Amino acid sequence: MTDHTQIKQLISAQLDCATTSEENKLITEHLNTCASCRQYAAELNNLSIVFKQWPDEDLSPDLQHKLGRALPQENSKGGRPMKPKSNLFKTTVGGGVLVTIIVGIFVLQMYSQRAIKVELRDGSVRDLIASGELAQYEPYYLKSNYEIKEEIANQPSTPRVDKIAKLDQKYSEVDMFAAGKSSTPKKIMPQSKKKTTYAKQEKRQRVQKGMQVAEYDAQLLRGEDRIAGFRSVDGVPTDSFVASIMPYPQENFNTEQYSHISENQFLEVTENPLSTFSIDVDTASYSNVRRFLNSGQMPPEDAVRIEEMINYFTYDYPEPDGKDPFSITTNAAVCPWNTEHQLVRIGLQGKTLQSESVPPSNLVFLMDVSGSMNSANKLPLLKNAFKMMVNQLSGKERVAIVVYAGAAGIVLESTPGDNKHKILAAIDQLSAGGSTAGGAGIQLAYTIAKTNFIKGGNNRVILATDGDFNVGMSSDGELVRLIEEKRQDGIFLTVLGFGTGNYKDAKMEQLANKGNGNFYYIDNQKEARKVMISELGSTLFTIAKDVKLQIEFNPAQIKAYRLVGYENRMLAKEDFNDDTKDAGELGAGHSVTALYEIVPADSEEEFKVIDDLVYQKRERIASNDLMTVKLRYKEPDANKSKLLKQTITQSDLTEAPKGDFQFASAVAEFGLILRNSTFKSKATYEQALQNAQASKGKDAYGYRQEFINLIQKAQTLDTRPNTPGIIFKGQ
Repeated sequence: MTDHTQIKQLISAQLDCATTSEENKLITEHLNTCASCRQYAAELNNLSIVFKQWPDEDLSPDLQHKLGRALPQENSKGGRPMKPKSNLFKTTVGGGVLVTIIVGIFVLQMYSQRAIKVELRDGSVRDLIASGELAQYEPYYLKSNYEIKEEIANQPSTPRVDKIAKLDQKYSEVDMFAAGKSSTPKKIMPQSKKKTTYAKQEKRQRVQKGMQVAEYDAQLLRGEDRIAGFRSVDGVPTDSFVASIMPYPQENFNTEQYSHISENQFLEVTENPLSTFSIDVDTASYSNVRRFLNSGQMPPEDAVRIEEMINYFTYDYPEPDGKDPFSITTNAAVCPWNTEHQLVRIGLQGKTLQSESVPPSNLVFLMDVSGSMNSANKLPLLKNAFKMMVNQLSGKERVAIVVYAGAAGIVLESTPGDNKHKILAAIDQLSAGGSTAGGAGIQLAYTIAKTNFIKGGNNRVILATDGDFNVGMSSDGELVRLIEEKRQDGIFLTVLGFGTGNYKDAKMEQLANKGNGNFYYIDNQKEARKVMISELGSTLFTIAKDVKLQIEFNPAQIKAYRLVGYENRMLAKEDFNDDTKDAGELGAGHSVTALYEIVPADSEEEFKVIDDLVYQKRERIASNDLMTVKLRYKEPDANKSKLLKQTITQSDLTEAPKGDFQFASAVAEFGLILRNSTFKSKATYEQALQNAQASKGKDAYGYRQEFINLIQKAQTLDTRPNTPGIIFKGQ
């Protein structure tokens, strides 16, 4: 269907929950290609939300009678409400338009509630959630009664007794029973009894997990519990009822997920002369580790990715002076945690873009507004972070905003970055509620980015979420395949992680890796400012993609080596010359650091070896070279890579400057201890702290001092046995 008038009528009917699945599919397909209808749908939905936020009031018997006559009756066969004979689109303009809209919206809301009532009669709520049949209703109930309840409780001028009285007025008898305020609920619909049962089960489960009854009841009074405080219409629960029976994210129900890290081993050069890996500019692990330590907990070992901790900090590498977009620096020093070894540092420094050479940007903010984001360190922090970025934008950038909960939708069409008032107003109106259809949100965001694609510009989706996708496409495999497909359109992906309790680190890291992008975790306002303002250039503007490093070690000089970190960025040696293999991206002004722990050729240490080959002989070529560093990269809009090669001799491997090198080694040593690494050897908190303090330098933003404080906190919190790492034979 290409008739815009008919499509708009269907959009209006969809707000009334009166469209079939085929019609919903037709609407979605049309909106993906028609900007004017997307704008219409967004404006109509915003208007509907405004009216739904009006307080409920009892209607006069006369008006109830008139509205009842105006409503079509339920189909006697199927028990489902018929489609309304008129909708918001058909209202006439003129002097009576406001009254018509108000009555129309009220009628739509009544139909939606009646539709839910019939749906709930036909099957259990959990079955309906599992089948996705309730997802279409969730966007219309974003503001639940517990939010209204909290607003009343926070009114300073209202006496406490009056507050409780007002709160009680907001509940039906079933709601009162669920909140523990009534012992004799009215006998109404069976589905309402189900809600009561869920509330009682939730309370019992939490008490069994150690929560005191008084604490639970206090949460109810503060409006912090999503089981209590939801309205019911004729005994049928509404207002984000789906969210009310979904798992409640808090520390007692921790579902955070991290990928297992299998540490890089020491490899003998004669057997494995090549080490190949993709660069990694993500910093999420460091700020997440900081979140754990600041909350008085040791981080999970698999949450510690040492390369991301090292690359959280900037180092004084020289700016590139040639045609290539980055410089390469190599140096070495004695390894702090094993003085029989050397530590080799390889550093890349991306060029800084001048303002006149910054390309125009097409940005899509993809924001998770599901119920799991409803806490202070999630959606409110997310909104503040994006506001910081918006205040830095200019007319060269364009911004669109897509949100997702039970379904995905467009909040703001692509808008010039200097129209800050409009963009900030769109961000301000967001609130959390419903389940999490992340896959649908990603698809829609990429569609909008492709529609507004700027050739030769920076086209990027910025996804902000806790990663807890639970509706529609949600498995890691499905999402990764989707991202891999979309990156072929030349659209990059930045992922911003938020929150605690249900934070899905593993999922978000994979999405960023496969989406030609970067991954940050934002745990506070300071980190938001660092990512969205201080490092905006490196966050947004990619100067090189698919950057791979391959180091060939000379067995005459080096016996064995181990790459510190980068476990989930390792590549096969054949991948280095394969331009179809994905690798990491480097942003403008960004630096990348990699550390190798090197065992000298004359060491007596013994490592795992394999039997001599029958059909081949190993021959060493006499050379004073230590290693050859090879690097491949592609320009942002290219498909063919360029090769850089640099041979390192003993004289080239200069003594590392104590400042930056010493600090990077302190970060690595700290990471080894937090991971309880097999290869931490003689690493200690005391040594890492001493090296960090000695190499703090100017520290303009206080990041290095903060790191020093984290070492001291971990030293206090760590109660694990203080055992050294493995000691190889001969040491």
